[in-house]
Amino acid sequence: METLEERIRRVTQEEIGMAPYDPAWPLLFEEEKKHLLRIVPQELIGRIEHFGSTAVPYLAAKSIVDMLVEVTSLGKAKSVIAPVLEAKGYDYFWRPTRGDDGSPFYAWFIKRDSAGKRTHHIHMVEKEFEHWDRLLFRDYLIKHPPVAKEYEELKYRLAAMHPNDRVAYTNAKTDFIVRVTEAAKKHYKPV
Repeated sequence: METLEERIRRVTQEEIGMAPYDPAWPLLFEEEKKHLLRIVPQELIGRIEHFGSTAVPYLAAKSIVDMLVEVTSLGKAKSVIAPVLEAKGYDYFWRPTRGDDGSPFYAWFIKRDSAGKRTHHIHMVEKEFEHWDRLLFRDYLIKHPPVAKEYEELKYRLAAMHPNDRVAYTNAKTDFIVRVTEAAKKHYKPV
């Protein structure tokens, strides 16, 4: 049986692989949203959003649809939703928001196809989590194609530098994401 440390090592060392934009990504999001709403108790779920690079038209990305799912309780996500999704073959991790072990934690799932290739990352967080700022990042990239192009070039470069190190790849994008998210907060700030 695989230990948690071995599972983490395995998933963080999987190939990063970039792909050109695929117009099927929004459809894959909608299909998975419907699937989740069928199998997860609906009273535990609020909004479900498509975020990340696959949510930005014409932006190259890892061919993995990122989903942000609002849950009424992370405790219920852990005790009720995780067993349901694990029984359907999803990988489940109780993951720190920042760093290796710092709180707050959230529920994170990997869905795979029949060949074992990642198709979806599902991030389950409560209403007030900072993850919702990622929607501002998404929207800013959609409205600012030159910034999206800069991000795409960065991701290609980092994927080539860290083809099997998802932690290094993600960490290397952080400064760009923080900078653009701050610009998005100013841009979308209510007047």
